[in-house]
Amino acid sequence: MSTFTKINADIGRYRWTICLLIFFATTINYLDRQVLSYLAPDLSKEFGWTNSDYGNITAAFTFFYAISMLFAGRVIDKLGTKTGYIIAIVIWSLGAIMHAYSIQVGESFNSLIALAGIAAVPVSIAGFIISRAVLALGEAGNFPAAIRATAEYFPKKERSFATGIFNSGATVGAILAPLTVPWIASHWGWQSTFIIIGAIGFLWIGFWQVFYAPPHKQKRLSKVEFDYINSDVDAQDVVTSDTAAEPKTSWFQLLGYRQTWAFAFGKFMTDGVWWFFLFWLPTYLNAQYGMSVSGTALPLMILYGMTMIGSVTGGWFPTYFVNKGYSVFEARRRAMFFIALFPLVVLLAQPLGYISFWVPVLLIGIGASAHQAWSCNIFTTVSDMFPKKSVASIVGIGGFAGGMGGVVLTKLGGWLFDYYGSLGDVYTGYSIMFGICALAYLLALGVMTLLVPKHKLITDL
Repeated sequence: MSTFTKINADIGRYRWTICLLIFFATTINYLDRQVLSYLAPDLSKEFGWTNSDYGNITAAFTFFYAISMLFAGRVIDKLGTKTGYIIAIVIWSLGAIMHAYSIQVGESFNSLIALAGIAAVPVSIAGFIISRAVLALGEAGNFPAAIRATAEYFPKKERSFATGIFNSGATVGAILAPLTVPWIASHWGWQSTFIIIGAIGFLWIGFWQVFYAPPHKQKRLSKVEFDYINSDVDAQDVVTSDTAAEPKTSWFQLLGYRQTWAFAFGKFMTDGVWWFFLFWLPTYLNAQYGMSVSGTALPLMILYGMTMIGSVTGGWFPTYFVNKGYSVFEARRRAMFFIALFPLVVLLAQPLGYISFWVPVLLIGIGASAHQAWSCNIFTTVSDMFPKKSVASIVGIGGFAGGMGGVVLTKLGGWLFDYYGSLGDVYTGYSIMFGICALAYLLALGVMTLLVPKHKLITDL
């Protein structure tokens, strides 16, 4: 029996049940947002979308996601993890299903704005933008709730590993999308694809209702495990109510801390990279290599399979430095530096792409894996520096910044691909975008280090 297994057998393992539930929620979250990516080539032909049109639809998701993240964290902190998570997944599941009725939604929208004398928007574009907005509103609640639940159920030394595990759900969702979306669409049509996959979230709610309770109310949690969870936190940071009824901290007060700005800048610079990969890779393989939607399934499944390894390994990586005597903060920062070097290989994706489409797939896979490793560490810096009652709010602020970064990168991509595509030069447009994606992490870490060179726990909130 390994030391890890023995320790967990002595302490108890119920916290990992909560981690598993969050993992499945994150899987559903990413599966729902990925459906459009794999249907985009066919929908673009059906509705006559340009790259800029598709860019506007995906940018709408990232924009509304960003705005919603700002408020989602506050709502989660106010309602508590259990209720907040349920409300979030109900909204995003309804938003996912709503895509199936985008034409009707677009027609209704145009009828309304016509009454105000505003020119109509193409029906398909209006309908999908509104559906993406509802999806974004709900999906914004996933990470604030997940990070808060992790802070509730795990000691600081285990949080990045637990975050890496649940964050790998994003990878599993991305893998399931090419395996399920083309098959469902080919058998039952694109509308049924949105409905079937969107309904999965309602199944998760039943399990969450049964198995989650705040630690101090959790009957399945032993006292030994409860004490272990709170073994490396200050006494005032032990959560004793589901809704953290302590006085709330205003956004303006939270924005007064450099730690908040460091997290927000890191998210702004890097979240858009992941979303660019999610939303544009099927289109990239279609544009540069002429691959069909079904033809992209295997390479993208392998690519996202690589990112699952990155997520779990990235969550464990700081432990390597902790075992060498570094503090948790120093270990995490050192791990993030090495992780930030890996996306540089994406610079080679286009120069070496002539060999085979597998070359950019594997190189982008390394970069995307590094993003997932980076993500579970940057998320965990929040609970390293802020009390649990403020964690979801800080994650929300960072999520807003990350979403805005995603809007910028998505809009830029759509414009570049249309511009260079009109010149018959798809290669250059993607080269520019891959260059931005490769360098974003080192720039982000440099600014974060300037803002917060040493660890300082916020204790005056």
